[in-house]
Amino acid sequence: MTENRILFTGGLVFDGTGSPAVPADVVVRGDRIESVRPGGGTEPEAGDQVVDCAGATVMPGLVESHAHLTFPSAVGHIDPSFNPPLDVSFFRHMPTPDEHLAIAKRNAKILLDHGFTSAYSAGSLTPVPTEVWLRDQIAAGATPGPRMRAASFERDNNPVQMGPDGPKPKKVGPAGVREFIAEQAAIGFDSVKLLMSNDDVFTEGGSMITQYSPEEAQAAGEQARASGVWLNCHAQAPESIKLAVRNGFRSVYHCTYADADAIDLLEEHKESVFLSPAVGIMWANVYEGAEYGIDTAMAEKMGSVKALRAMTELYPELRKRGLRVLPGGDYGFPNNPIGRNARDLELFVRLFGYSPAEALRATTCYGGQVMDLPVGLLTPGYLADVLVVRGDPAQDVSLLQVTDNLLAIMQNGAFYKLTDQLTAA
Repeated sequence: MTENRILFTGGLVFDGTGSPAVPADVVVRGDRIESVRPGGGTEPEAGDQVVDCAGATVMPGLVESHAHLTFPSAVGHIDPSFNPPLDVSFFRHMPTPDEHLAIAKRNAKILLDHGFTSAYSAGSLTPVPTEVWLRDQIAAGATPGPRMRAASFERDNNPVQMGPDGPKPKKVGPAGVREFIAEQAAIGFDSVKLLMSNDDVFTEGGSMITQYSPEEAQAAGEQARASGVWLNCHAQAPESIKLAVRNGFRSVYHCTYADADAIDLLEEHKESVFLSPAVGIMWANVYEGAEYGIDTAMAEKMGSVKALRAMTELYPELRKRGLRVLPGGDYGFPNNPIGRNARDLELFVRLFGYSPAEALRATTCYGGQVMDLPVGLLTPGYLADVLVVRGDPAQDVSLLQVTDNLLAIMQNGAFYKLTDQLTAA
């Protein structure tokens, strides 16, 4: 039996490549894009579901490149007890595994509500494999959310590991790193995250402290390849960035203080590395944190003012060099809740010099590449993750921050959202 088609017609199409949106039709059959037809005017076939997109743009679903779906704050669900360094009492009243999974499922639905059909994790909040369970339930259709690549909790290199029963010794050195990565791979995570550098939020000057030796970084790369998982890292200090790139880390988060040598090394490896600056949290700390105790003085102490300034100097240069820099990251805090993720696109335009179409390409085409899945482009054979957006986000990316502008959200060829406006048309 031949599957009926869904025909998106009458609107503009942004295909994810970075080219301007142009009049075209998109044909979906089953869970795949069947064709994209420039110029439009496609004649419907018997049984077609026709979606009239006049006044709107058809584009790929968004990809969050630095997801933290186990973080507790989302739009409409703010939890001030996870607000480091001011308040981390969340860890003194930890939810049970079932309760934490319920929080993550809520967050996943909110992210999908905002047009994100895929999410590459930047780390779980706890060692419990909540993200593995969430990923698998989403894939099975048991709960709505973006398809996921699940990541382990963040491993620092402290010889003491905190746990529910108090502190206990932790194996360090190359053997300890290998053991951790092998354990996380066996649990079922797609990637493992290491805190290659410290952070100013945790300790003064922490962003410039590299926490792993060259031998440990090399062991991490070797074990990740042997275990069949990717490596991600929090890296701000120049040496931490260089260690990550030299040892095959897939995603480098923040990359804030890359020096000239690190920039050259990143360019040399631009076909294998992805960068996610997480500019949204820095912007939120500098300009939108007062309600939660992050005033200007606290933002200075946390390193956010300095980091935001450094990012606005670094990332235009990385853009010029053709690095794959992706929007998204560190949403899940009270002043930067999950659901506001599309704001990163506007910050790429305002702060980093991206055109709107370039920012869209970064969160669609590059997002599909970091997922290593056929998503992020409207092209034949790719999974049918499709948004219909009121107006033209390739001219104004801020349109994506308003859920009422998302007239349709399709994932795997099935409508998650289809507004009355489109069905009436």
